[in-house]
Parts: sequence; structure tokens; C-alpha cells
Amino acid sequence: MLWISPSYAAEVDSVRLWRAPDNTRLVLDLSGPVEHKVFTLDNPSRLVIDIQDSTLKTTLDSLEVTSTPIAAMRSGLRGSADLRLVFDLKEPVTVKSFTLKAYEQYGDRLVVDIYDNKIRSSKSVSKVVPVNNRRIVIAIDAGHGGEDPGALGPKKVREKVVALQIAKRIERLFDKDTYFTGELVRTGDYYLAHRKRTAIAHDKRADFFISIHADAFTNPKANGASVYALSTRGATSEAARYLAGKENRADLIGGAGSLSLDDKDDALAEVLLDLSMTATLSSSLDAGSYVLKNMGGVARLHKKKVEQAGFLVLKSPDIPSLLIETGFISNPTEASRLSNTTYQQKMAQAIYTGLVSYFTDHPPAGTAIAAAKTTKARSYVIARGDTLSAIAQRYNTSVNRILSYNKMRSSTIKVGQKIMIPAG
Repeated sequence: MLWISPSYAAEVDSVRLWRAPDNTRLVLDLSGPVEHKVFTLDNPSRLVIDIQDSTLKTTLDSLEVTSTPIAAMRSGLRGSADLRLVFDLKEPVTVKSFTLKAYEQYGDRLVVDIYDNKIRSSKSVSKVVPVNNRRIVIAIDAGHGGEDPGALGPKKVREKVVALQIAKRIERLFDKDTYFTGELVRTGDYYLAHRKRTAIAHDKRADFFISIHADAFTNPKANGASVYALSTRGATSEAARYLAGKENRADLIGGAGSLSLDDKDDALAEVLLDLSMTATLSSSLDAGSYVLKNMGGVARLHKKKVEQAGFLVLKSPDIPSLLIETGFISNPTEASRLSNTTYQQKMAQAIYTGLVSYFTDHPPAGTAIAAAKTTKARSYVIARGDTLSAIAQRYNTSVNRILSYNKMRSSTIKVGQKIMIPAG
């Protein structure tokens, strides 16, 4: 076996472990670059990590391995100076390792990904059923995760934690809505590559993808929430990348549609993909304006319009997508708000309401909300004791549908007020 460069002696300062749905990530924090090799042994199954000319300055006892393939751990010397870590395994696995150079707040790291060989049965079964009058599927991605905390704010507020908390609140709001289904991309504290996040959205057959983040800047006075869509330049480069790969063409338009480029010649494939990217970007920008407007009722906006940038997580040619910065976690005041459950719920509600309003005005074909919109609405006069939630329940619709249909900015109603009840 060959040693993997670079080559300098180092100490292993700490060891961290994260469990994802189909793999376990082991991260070794190092005092400097190392040479290493990783391999597995059978009968019994073991994972071995050899680190050249290094020492272990921490303990492995505190690692939580209950839900992982790891049964036990130990360390020792290999030769006179090399560190050997041995992990006893409950079952055979596949491993991949790589090193990361020191960057900003991170030191040098050795990352070992342990992939399950068995297909584990998941408790989280997709709620998507592709039928007529289907629900609209919103994929909700909490940024960062696992060994990547994202931005760090005052009092150790971590972006990855805030993002997941808000994402879960958004999912619950969509799941309570007759016309929508929320699908979390990241369900726990683990890292997902950007391409994996969009791949999960495809698997869920998402109609829309949102990625939740919290901004940061060197100046702690910077503040405000933002909404981003993919830039035109980013869309063009991504289209070229997709067309270059055969595996991407086989089932490219995967979201809620079913267009395949596999059987198309290059010229036609390019035209179809360009049309898809154009429509996707247009929908993203349009929906972003709805979301931004509603967020403006909760938070100060960093910019008054939807911004565009080449974020990798937005680069799905067929699923409209937005990256939402919920505030500046580097700002002490906004960091405190973002950690507050009441504020998180208000932010989640604003994002949810913005997307509901967008899809009420632009319902995808074949969805229940589209079918309901073609049916005639009925008028209703508010009586004493009425509430919008009770009216919505009585007529099998939602409060947000009533608000959006009537262009109402709040749920406050008055006796004698006439409103329209959308069908369904």
C-alpha cells in the first residue's frame, strides 16, 4: 500500500464522529499535515487507520458509536513512531479517506467516510405519491452539518444548528397544509456534499428546493436577511457540465417532471436543457420575490430584491431553487434572534407563506392546488365568532390559501367582511 501525502509529523488532537442515513464520518483533527493509509480486515471485520510518525493526544472513549457500524475502538503504536487506530466493526463496510488542509477556523484534518454495505431500512419513507391531484413537494435543505458548523456567532451560536431548527419548522408547516409536503434533505447533524443535497431533492421528486443558511461577515454590524437564486452565468456553466456527462443525461429532468435526455441527440438535448434552465431560473426568481416580501415582515432585509450568485447547491437544472440567508449570525442581535424559538417560527412561517402564495398564483399542472383553482370559489361573510382557521377547516382549505386568494396581509377579520373561499 502507498502512503498518502503530504508528509509531516503531527498529533491527533481530537476525534469526532457523525452518523448520516447511509454512512458514518470520522474526523481526526490534526496539529499538521500527515501521511496515512486506511484499510479494512475480515474475520472479524475491522477498520485500520495508520498515521505515520504521529501520536494520539486525545481519547476515543467519548465517541458515541451506538448507531454506527463501529463496535469498539483502540489505539497503539505501529513500529516505533506510527500511530495505529483500530475500529472493530459490527458488519463489513466500504471506506474512503482524504485529508483537508488548514483553512480559516479549521486546522488540518483527516476524514474517513465509512459507508454501509447493507441497504438500511429507513424510518423516513418519502411522503411523495406521484398521482393526479398530488401535493406539491418542497425539499428543505439545512445548510452545513456534521464537522462543518458553518458560520459561528456570539455565544457559540452555530449556523448548522439554527439552519436545521428552522428547516424542521418549515417542514412541519408544509406537512400541515392540504396542498403541500415538506421533505427534509438533512434530517440530523451530519454533512452532505452539495451534489448529494440536490440528488436527494431529485429522489423526492421535489417541485421546489430551498437551502436554509445564516450569513456572516467580519463586521458584526452587518445585518439583514437575503434570498438568492442561481446566476445566469452559473446556470450556463451547469448546463454544459450536465450535457458533458452521459450519466446525467439518462434522467436529468428528475424533479416532478419526467423528461429524459438519454435518447436525444446533442443539439436537441442542448435546446431542451437550455429551455429547462431558463424556466427554472425564472421560477426561482419569481418565487424568491414572494418569499422576500414575506420575510420583510419579520426581519430587516439586507437587499430589497432577490440576489443571484453561483451557489453550487442551487445548480439543479430542473428544480427551481433558492438559498435563503435568515440573518447575520455574526451580528450579536441577529444571532440572539436566530436562536430564539419564537423568531425561528416567524421566519419559517414567512418562508412557508411566501412559497404558498407563489404556488397559489402559479400552480403546477397535476397538483391538487391546480385542480382546486379551476373550481369556482364561493363568497363568505364573516360572522361574530368566526376565525380564519375555523373557516378553512369547514371548507377543507387552508388559512394561507384564503389569505393568498384574497390578497390579505394578515389573518385579522371583521364582522360583516366579505371574503372569497377558494375551492378545495
